Amino acid sequence: MSDEATPAELPAEIREAVPDWDDEYLDRVSDRLMYNYDLEKDRSVAGERWDLYGEMRVLSQKQFFHPSLSYADHEAEEYLFARRESRPTVAELERLVEVGHDLADERVVADEEHFGTDFTFVLVADEIPDDVREFVAGFRDRTLLKFGYHGHYEINLVVVAPAADDHVGSEAADVTEAFTLWEEVSTPEEGLLSRFAKRFWR
Repeated sequence: MSDEATPAELPAEIREAVPDWDDEYLDRVSDRLMYNYDLEKDRSVAGERWDLYGEMRVLSQKQFFHPSLSYADHEAEEYLFARRESRPTVAELERLVEVGHDLADERVVADEEHFGTDFTFVLVADEIPDDVREFVAGFRDRTLLKFGYHGHYEINLVVVAPAADDHVGSEAADVTEAFTLWEEVSTPEEGLLSRFAKRFWR
């Protein structure tokens, strides 16, 4: 599928599985996310309600001459949580970080095939307070599992104010691009997992 693909060019079973959001902004964001994420709306996780929830899983493997002779398999996944929060606070973001650690305890299977798991929290705000911007911009929370032999998990934060064409994302929050509808989506460089295979529809 090319970067210029449109939703109409996606297989029908993929298009039909993507919910419609009454929230026009989130509905447009889902058009970018549908290429990489299984999406749900109004999902409750760990006692929290999320307007948009997504899961992405990627398996990367090396092989000799036949798929049955594979080695160095690596699994990567991301859990995405987004909702409207008109006035986000640093305290709320810190609480969500703790939710992320609790979810990691429940969901991450730490073994030799685990490469990495991301938990990304996105708050859609009316505006971004200065202390929130400073906190998110300087945030990085990466936990190595068994000194990295079992991969790692990372918690990412994004706060976006679409009415003001404004956003801030933590260092490793690649999904930020899907939420900045007023900006072009960059073309990724090829990497270990091509940073999860593809980016978002332009």
